[in-house]
Amino acid sequence: MNPLSITTQDATTGPVLEIFGDLDYTTVGELRERLTALTLRPGQRLVLDLAGMTFCDSSGITALIAARNQTHAAHADIALAAVPAHTLRVLRMVGLDQIFVVHPDSDAATRP
Repeated sequence: MNPLSITTQDATTGPVLEIFGDLDYTTVGELRERLTALTLRPGQRLVLDLAGMTFCDSSGITALIAARNQTHAAHADIALAAVPAHTLRVLRMVGLDQIFVVHPDSDAATRP
């Protein structure tokens, strides 16, 4: 089990949350708290950089969907960056790759 760590960066397009470790039922509350504390302005893009994420269970997937709903309620956008292959496979299996914009890395996700 890898503990969850989340760092926040500011990009010209909006906030970037870098997620490291396991995103599962025991740690998902940390991500939800970070998301709740964010103030997104209309037109901004929230980027979730998953390059350091080592594991994601269904609770983590649910948190990603909640993040999408939160950004859309704020009239903002969301993008996933550097999604690990095992998580991307799950997103594709359940059709979530159709609702999330996926970029190879944060640099690509934060281009205006």
